[in-house]
Amino acid sequence: MGGGRQGRHGSGRHRGADIPAPPLTSGHRGHGHGHDHGHGLGHVHEHGHGHGHGHGLGYGAAEPASAGVRRVLAALLLPLLLATVVGAVWLYPFGQDQDPGPAQGLSTTPVAAEVVAVSEMACGVDPGGVPGSEPGGPGVPPPSVCVTVTVQMTEGEASGQTVTLPVASGPGAPHYAVGDKVVLAYSGAEPQLGESYEVTDFQRGMPMALLAVLFAGAVLALGRWRGLAALGAMVLSFAVLVVLVLPAILAGENPLLVALVGGGLIMFVVLYLTHGVSARTSTAVVGTLTSLVIIGLLAAGFSAAARLTGMDEDTANLVGILGHDIDTRGLLLAGVVIGALGVLDDITVTQTSAVWEVRRANPALGWRELYAAGQRIGRDHVASVVNTLVMVYTGAALPMLLALSLSGHSLGDVLTAEQVAQEVLRTLVGTIGLVAAVPVTTALAAHVARRQVPPQRIDPTTPALPPMPGRPLLPSAPGGRQR
Repeated sequence: MGGGRQGRHGSGRHRGADIPAPPLTSGHRGHGHGHDHGHGLGHVHEHGHGHGHGHGLGYGAAEPASAGVRRVLAALLLPLLLATVVGAVWLYPFGQDQDPGPAQGLSTTPVAAEVVAVSEMACGVDPGGVPGSEPGGPGVPPPSVCVTVTVQMTEGEASGQTVTLPVASGPGAPHYAVGDKVVLAYSGAEPQLGESYEVTDFQRGMPMALLAVLFAGAVLALGRWRGLAALGAMVLSFAVLVVLVLPAILAGENPLLVALVGGGLIMFVVLYLTHGVSARTSTAVVGTLTSLVIIGLLAAGFSAAARLTGMDEDTANLVGILGHDIDTRGLLLAGVVIGALGVLDDITVTQTSAVWEVRRANPALGWRELYAAGQRIGRDHVASVVNTLVMVYTGAALPMLLALSLSGHSLGDVLTAEQVAQEVLRTLVGTIGLVAAVPVTTALAAHVARRQVPPQRIDPTTPALPPMPGRPLLPSAPGGRQR
């Protein structure tokens, strides 16, 4: 130590053993080499400018993984990655082309059209009216109203021609106005006849496109390059679902197995693309995949014990269209696994990052301290996520819950009915998987982070963090640096 100031070379005490080490500053590392020795932590080779104000890694940058960390993560990840890739290749329906819509009984073709006229007329007096009285008279219910719309087709074989079509009326029926953009279902018969068409939906491509642009803009404005990576990961997630998961299930493969393999593939792609290749991300991947397996096993066991069939209106329509048997309970289980993916990603990444930042703040902490700190953060996170998951599934099943609330059945009968019990299974099994992800991911993150190369603060202008409770600051050496 010369001039009252400890240099980069020497055997002075490592500050991280006495007070928490602050976050590293951002920038690049320059020329030259130096050593920083600590107690029980070995030494770290750092690059800095010759005059001593070298710049550290960025706050969000990944610290270099030690050889031990790489061996642990490789032993955990490589078998999971290999199983995921082999499973995807094995489950993909090579050479099994899915029949197009007409071959599956979906013989209609969508045709874009525009409403040019709307007319209403009385269909007749309601049977509850008084015979012989005038419509609308005292004690007579108003007559039923029949609605017809005249539409001009903007595409298809009869583009530019108009047809008049009846549409549904009454409570809950959509209301049409001149200028509405609608979608017609064309049966394939004579294109000039109105009987060949049926109004099935509104065109909503423009507002949905604007919403997508607004969504992407919000993500990019806040996340910038990280947001762009997140958008790319989202697109790849949909690609995995469309290219692998849906064709494999339609080809008759086990839906639960397909969902687990597809979910694992999505997690590998999404987490590494969004958060980068690092020991931190790899830890989150292992925690996510472990929790996915737990969710799948719980869903399979309790759905069998509760004798849930997975059959609902949408599934019944699918079976009718396919014309062959399909594992409806497996579809239910696949939905549970895929539905939990997004929230599970949030839990594991947050827990891993929390443990890493605690380790960054105080490299002297051991596994127990890191695990305890991560668990405290995880409890608060899980408390909010559990309620979020319940509200998501409740909102999706709201119309069904409203209908069942009018049935006059007891709460127990309602909750154990097939359709409601399926939503209860999704909620409870998904929540148990999320809760299990906290200790699993936190324990693994503490184990890996403790073996990471501890970050060093090499910018002398960066102030030190306050001391830990019960640990007074050491006296300052000349120049303001802690000894």
